[in-house]
Amino acid sequence: MLKKIEQKEQTAIPNPTLDKTDLLILKLLQENAKTTVKEIAEKVHLSTTPVHERIKRMEQNGVIKQYATLVDHTKVKKGLMVICYVSLKEHSKNAGTKFIKSINALNEVIECYNISGEFDFMLKVVEENMDKYYDFHVNRLSQIENMGNVQSVFVMGVIKQTHQLVW
Repeated sequence: MLKKIEQKEQTAIPNPTLDKTDLLILKLLQENAKTTVKEIAEKVHLSTTPVHERIKRMEQNGVIKQYATLVDHTKVKKGLMVICYVSLKEHSKNAGTKFIKSINALNEVIECYNISGEFDFMLKVVEENMDKYYDFHVNRLSQIENMGNVQSVFVMGVIKQTHQLVW
């Protein structure tokens, strides 16, 4: 089975120590990444300078990986969401690296996980409609070198979708 292929070098501290204030700052930023340092400072009862320093430290330590805008895929002509389970024919490091490189080049794939079990990878794919997905599946995804089996599961509705961690 492929394990942690092609990890990016990280200069982050393995497990930085976070206190209650750090966790509250993270909670506020997860709720709204556009919250200003001043607004956060008021809510955590600190001045802006220590809050800014805490945020910078968490960014440098890799606790905060990035800031993002979450888009409703149905409102930008990407109304079909598909979960694809993929198995590879060959399980060498080189084969896995090539597969990952190919997947990263596909804009339709918005998430990719290396998983255990019957399949090697789970992809989250968004596309405009079934015809567009069929074209993607047949002419792009299935053409990737070393592709074994692909099983597509069509998302009927989203019950819960969050990127917020709770502690």
